Amino acid sequence: MFEGSTTAIVTPFRGGTIDWKAFEGLIEDQISGGTDAIVACGTTGEAPTLHDDEKAEIFKFVVERAKKRVQVLAGTGTYDTHHTIELSRAAKEAKCDGLLLVVPYYSKPTQAGLTAHFRAVADAVNLPIMLYNIPGRSGVNMAPETIIRLASHKNITAVKEASGSCDAVTQIASSCALTVLSGDDSLTLPFMACGAQGVVSVVSNLVPADVKALVATALKGDYAKARQIHNKLFPLIKAVFIESSPGPIKTALAIQGKCTRELRLPMCDIDPANEEKLKAAMKTYGLSITAPAARQTSGAGKKK
Repeated sequence: MFEGSTTAIVTPFRGGTIDWKAFEGLIEDQISGGTDAIVACGTTGEAPTLHDDEKAEIFKFVVERAKKRVQVLAGTGTYDTHHTIELSRAAKEAKCDGLLLVVPYYSKPTQAGLTAHFRAVADAVNLPIMLYNIPGRSGVNMAPETIIRLASHKNITAVKEASGSCDAVTQIASSCALTVLSGDDSLTLPFMACGAQGVVSVVSNLVPADVKALVATALKGDYAKARQIHNKLFPLIKAVFIESSPGPIKTALAIQGKCTRELRLPMCDIDPANEEKLKAAMKTYGLSITAPAARQTSGAGKKK
């Protein structure tokens, strides 16, 4: 379940609150670009800075605007199992199609703790779950053996693998029925060659049709053509990750006039020199630059 091209969508802000008009436009861009699914309130959506009531509003909003044209996954993972269950229940109430559950960050649980955490959520909320392994942000790597054990739960159907390891993808894909998705845009093609069935993408916020084409071509087994698409995307991907995400991708969308560049602290504007590199990569790719995207003077605060 959840194979294909999934976009971890940004959360647009204006004046410290969610810009619903811009959000609707971003959702429509994804659907018209052929994206298979949208993740709401993921890392790219600045989930750590969103209040629970904002998340619940976002889940409902994205589901209503998607109108079943694409699947909607809710990023409900936290470092607290009980809190994760509460958010996951809110996602189910909003009629989301599934959950994206990140490895609990900061807490640094053991493999036994990870197993107990994910099984507790899967037992409590009857929705398909995509595990999310990203040791660079969570501080803990979920071992392939742990992921394979969790695959026995009927509600755990996929894993977003962002460890950077082709070995891990190979081991998981060859040992269980989970749908494996790349969690790194630059590794989509090599991961698919090892058995992954798609990507949860950041760069697809900008070029959804091209990411969809890469995944669809690789799924058909045409790796020569897929490599051509990958090679075209690669410089843009590197530019979109020139600093911590989602700073660069939100800046790129602002440059295109699709939302403000507003971020919530501790995220802040990207360095001006890096912004010029981002613009150059966008121009080389053939993307339009239609707005000046005035720089932020300070990070936006949370909703009161």
